[in-house]
Amino acid sequence: MLTDLFVQMPMILAAEATEHGFLTGLFLRIAFIGAEWVLWILLLLSFISVGIIVDRLLYFRSNLEEDEQLNTQLPEYLRSGDIKGAWELASASDSVAGKVLTAGLQTMRRGADACSEAMQSAKARFKGMLDARLSVLGTIGSNAPFIGLMGTVLGVIKSANDLKSTNPDSLMTGVFQALIATAVGLFVAIPAVVAYNYFQRKVRTAMSQIDSLAHLVLANVHAAEHRGAGNQVPQSAKAV
Repeated sequence: MLTDLFVQMPMILAAEATEHGFLTGLFLRIAFIGAEWVLWILLLLSFISVGIIVDRLLYFRSNLEEDEQLNTQLPEYLRSGDIKGAWELASASDSVAGKVLTAGLQTMRRGADACSEAMQSAKARFKGMLDARLSVLGTIGSNAPFIGLMGTVLGVIKSANDLKSTNPDSLMTGVFQALIATAVGLFVAIPAVVAYNYFQRKVRTAMSQIDSLAHLVLANVHAAEHRGAGNQVPQSAKAV
């Protein structure tokens, strides 16, 4: 059906004005193509939506264990004064929390302000790993119903036009077929919206945990400054 649309499009654009007027006649010709091409668009959007959902689920699941280790072990290292162990734990993690904490631990010798700025910079730089492609998912969820509604309107217009040359009893059949577009639009949109809200909550939770751990690091830096114990930073951090 998409191929037919592309083949007919030059003819549509070249059409002369009818008794309805040029623009009205142009839009009517597009509407008379029907709503099937809208269904193909919705099918494509559903594949994209499912792909993003699966990708985000795998990402958050893969980082779950590392984040739990950071949340449980990093406070213990900091309380015991084992800055080297804390740095090794954070640097071994591929999660956003690990990257942010590594940036802070590497700049501990430069003071609390430098440590805080380093973690803020890393958080802003790596936040995109958490909410990657979520904007696309949200766009699909908010616009798929309108795309389906457009297909329904086009289908109803075509069904009304078919009354001129076909049996009026076929009108309801055409209307029912047009309503499928709205149903498919909702079918695509609802899972996308639910998944978008779920992943946004996951992102907020992850950012809250990162902020909590970052404040623990800063508290340790302030304590070290008061004790004059900044020499506990690991050698790899000293080279930064």
